[in-house]
Amino acid sequence: MAVDLRRIAAVLKINNDLERMADLAVDIAERALRLAELPPVPVPAQLQHMADLTTSMVRQALECFVNRDTRLARRVCRLDDEVDRCNAEIIGELIGTMRGSAEAIEPALSLFSATRHLERLADHATNIAEDVIYLVDGEVVRHHPEALQRH
Repeated sequence: MAVDLRRIAAVLKINNDLERMADLAVDIAERALRLAELPPVPVPAQLQHMADLTTSMVRQALECFVNRDTRLARRVCRLDDEVDRCNAEIIGELIGTMRGSAEAIEPALSLFSATRHLERLADHATNIAEDVIYLVDGEVVRHHPEALQRH
């Protein structure tokens, strides 16, 4: 009975995360369209890595849910720190770009926004992975990074 209740709770929460992720994907696409209209600015080198990492996290989060794979879920959770580091590095670089040229402010802000959306996508993938751990093991790991190292 407890597993059934955890499944319902997890599916409801995961559904909400997926809906938010779709909204963020639309926002990123809108930023890309806007960037095509603006003067070009240098794209931070880490942005591609961050996008690849986030995409991988989303795919793995869905895979761990489908397969009830808590080992993969824990790996997804640990990857969020790397995305956060990329985010901070990219934001710092974009601030430098904006300081260097008034013409670069608007396109750099669009990149800034897209970067933040990627970071939020990774957060939602992490939420899904945490919910899988709760669903399968009954363990709450949210806000307990030490619990992610156990398995």
